[in-house]
Amino acid sequence: MSAYWIAVASAEHVRRGRKGGFMQVNHGKAAPLRRVRPGDGIVYYSPTTVLGEKDGLQAFTAIGMVREGDPYQGDMGGGFTPFRRDVDWAQAQETPIKPLLERLEFTSGKSNWGYPLRFGLFPISVADFALIAQTMGAKLASTSP
Repeated sequence: MSAYWIAVASAEHVRRGRKGGFMQVNHGKAAPLRRVRPGDGIVYYSPTTVLGEKDGLQAFTAIGMVREGDPYQGDMGGGFTPFRRDVDWAQAQETPIKPLLERLEFTSGKSNWGYPLRFGLFPISVADFALIAQTMGAKLASTSP
């Protein structure tokens, strides 16, 4: 049975992962990626365009399905070898979160809706994944919810 997740990273980092066909979370840590399994759905939320900037992007920036295989280390140069998982990224439009706040289960009715985003990776319901996918106009490679 598939699970569905939101991962958090700057849009710049997400775009790099989309181009390379992979995901990374929590500054390249392996443990969070071990919770994610092949066939799981992944949505990236980007609070900013570039790490450390305060541009207020607050958008879903990628959506896809995790491919077969285990987490592995990639080489980003300078001795940085973060853990990754391969993902089939869907064609989708980046979409602001604010219009969805009252419709998503993990944010609806919560004044501090951004709290779970602080963890970098957390599970969401199939309904939330489906709503985000629909709003992004995603064409998922695998069976969608």
